[in-house]
Amino acid sequence: MRLRTPADVFAYAAAENVTLRIDGTETQVRRPKVHRPGRCAFVSGRKKQNTMKTTTIRDSLGRTLWSGADRPGRMHDQTGMRTEGIAEQLRLHSQMKAEIDEGYRGLANEFPDQVSAPPKKPKEDAQLGEQCGWREMRRRQGMVTDGLLRVGRRR
Repeated sequence: MRLRTPADVFAYAAAENVTLRIDGTETQVRRPKVHRPGRCAFVSGRKKQNTMKTTTIRDSLGRTLWSGADRPGRMHDQTGMRTEGIAEQLRLHSQMKAEIDEGYRGLANEFPDQVSAPPKKPKEDAQLGEQCGWREMRRRQGMVTDGLLRVGRRR
């Protein structure tokens, strides 16, 4: 079965009761040629390199269900997700559940019953146990979002 659009993915997930994992990935690319319009749009703020971003939706087993269109690295994950219609699909499929990474926190705030995000970082003056707990919860959320079992690997 081919899932060509986010609408197909969400319809499939609703029918099969699948929890989706939504994540953005950055891929380093060569610097665009000189005098090309929009050349600076490819410089990622996080990686400080020329990148392209893609939104990827996986199922609970880590299988890729859909990979969105490539967009310049400077574009925020949240903006890319909205232009690809993922927020609209969550509105249409109110029973859907999704897990996301930190870049989509606005989506978790907008759909608190449907979307779960990793916990926010504790303040600098927080107790050591709270900071360690945050790191562990974030690590587990990352393993779930990536769809990978990282047995024996340190992060």
